[in-house]
Amino acid sequence: MEQIRPPLNAAGAAPDLAGFLARGREVLRGGPVALIFAEDGVELASTLAHHLAQGFRALVLFAPDHLVVPEGLDARIHRVRCDRFGAEDVAATVTAVARRAPGTWFYYGFNAEYLFYPYCETRSVGEMLAFHTEERRDAMLTYVVDLYAGDLGKAPSGVCRQNCYMDRSGYYALERMDARGIRAERQYDFYGGLRWRFEEHVPATRRRIDRIALFRARPGLTLRADHTFSDPEYNTVSCAWHHNLTGAVCSFRAAKALKANPGSSHQIPTFWWQNSVWFEWKSTQLLGLGLIEPGQWF
Repeated sequence: MEQIRPPLNAAGAAPDLAGFLARGREVLRGGPVALIFAEDGVELASTLAHHLAQGFRALVLFAPDHLVVPEGLDARIHRVRCDRFGAEDVAATVTAVARRAPGTWFYYGFNAEYLFYPYCETRSVGEMLAFHTEERRDAMLTYVVDLYAGDLGKAPSGVCRQNCYMDRSGYYALERMDARGIRAERQYDFYGGLRWRFEEHVPATRRRIDRIALFRARPGLTLRADHTFSDPEYNTVSCAWHHNLTGAVCSFRAAKALKANPGSSHQIPTFWWQNSVWFEWKSTQLLGLGLIEPGQWF
């Protein structure tokens, strides 16, 4: 990753959000910039390494002071002190950071989540977003694809990168209605994965798997707690004239939450079912399953 400047926390304690916004304007310039929210230490190192390898020009980690970033990664990130990870808090933080850097492309996600896009093994995220920008798109739809351990006896937390599965089917979309009950043009609510199969344990407001995880900042833009933006065009699947690129955020968060919650943990002896498939950690698998699309990018 090309560093714009040494990490802001290189000489001492990590700044809070206000301190970062006051001193970190250069960090956000140019982009693309990844914003990673570390709710805990689960797979934190692998999350950071994955996104650094994709070529983000800067990576900003929002994490409590007690979380330790492995040596070798800490010098490549900009750390911000953060203790609040509710949906409203994360949305407000992303909005505040993005408003300091209009024109910059951002990605936001959490620890134990991994961004995949078409051909990401050989093409950088900057190359992909340059093409997406040329298609007059300022946001990219991604689907949260739930990952889970194949054997909960050996991985009771639900997280295991070495024996990792995903659902190959069971995904569906419903037309999205606006506040007036009118169909929102080119917008859909997507469902599937663990949130669909174990929906009795998941609040209705958290069952959707669509997230506009990649977006280009502009003045006045607001991210909302449901992962949609204040500008309706940012929430569309594609432009009006042809299909566009889509990506996937492959995530252990649902598995982790279902096994950490006492109300659901003992009722779920396994996440595996007949439509489970071993996750290959390759974009070609996601392309083959139709979970990401290349659009006009070949």
